Amino acid sequence: MTDSRLLRIIAFLIPAFFAGGASAQDDTQDLAKKLSNPIASLISVPFQFNYDSGYGPNDGEKAYVNIQPVIPVSLNADWNMISRTIVPVIWQNDIAGPSGEQSGLGDITQSLFFSPSKPTESGIVWGVGPVFLVPTATDDLLGGGKWGAGPTAVVLKQSHGWTVGMLANHIWSFAGDGDRSDISTTFLQPFVSYTTKDAWTFTLNTESSYNWEAEEWSVPINFQIAKLVVIDKQPISLFAGVRYWAESPDSGPDGFGFRTGITLLFPKK
Repeated sequence: MTDSRLLRIIAFLIPAFFAGGASAQDDTQDLAKKLSNPIASLISVPFQFNYDSGYGPNDGEKAYVNIQPVIPVSLNADWNMISRTIVPVIWQNDIAGPSGEQSGLGDITQSLFFSPSKPTESGIVWGVGPVFLVPTATDDLLGGGKWGAGPTAVVLKQSHGWTVGMLANHIWSFAGDGDRSDISTTFLQPFVSYTTKDAWTFTLNTESSYNWEAEEWSVPINFQIAKLVVIDKQPISLFAGVRYWAESPDSGPDGFGFRTGITLLFPKK
């Protein structure tokens, strides 16, 4: 993307959000519905900013941007492979008691889903594959220091603007720093969303995880609103939302947090 194009996008971003974009409603609604499908045949690059507080005895705080490119690859007429990467860029303060500030890169999570190119006769979309944890953290307090791997799966159905589904994975550590705790974590993300004809999407989900080593749940409940617009022929989804920590470890966040960001879309020709 050129600098001049980026400036044009920024200049028109806020008014375009409320005006509803520049393309036909049917096209934007279709793209918005694809965004609700984690394994849609659509290249997307979300930049997701998150903020939470209440960590540990010093009420630490954490802000991070997840860069999450999703890239589908057609293997043949019947099967696709979808690559989903999460690259966290983190700033945090007193996250582990009086631990001061850290900033930098966290551990990268890489998922590969193998999915039929068409839904089942009943409209079910599904995908399965491996997930990998890569210890790329630039500070001990920004990551687990372990290599990990395990299975991941997603299943969903879309009908009349609604999307209902579940994404899940489990990661076990198998190598890395021997002085760091082993990892055995289950991630569960049930979700429901509704997309309107003018490409507004309302989403409710949890991004729950269970740490089998510590026997602790983390359960944030998220509500998010997104709007898909087209600026200078570039489809963009703008989103914002809040979350409430229904359950977290004693050292984890509590109360309310928030999320906002932008997703760049690159529909396959």
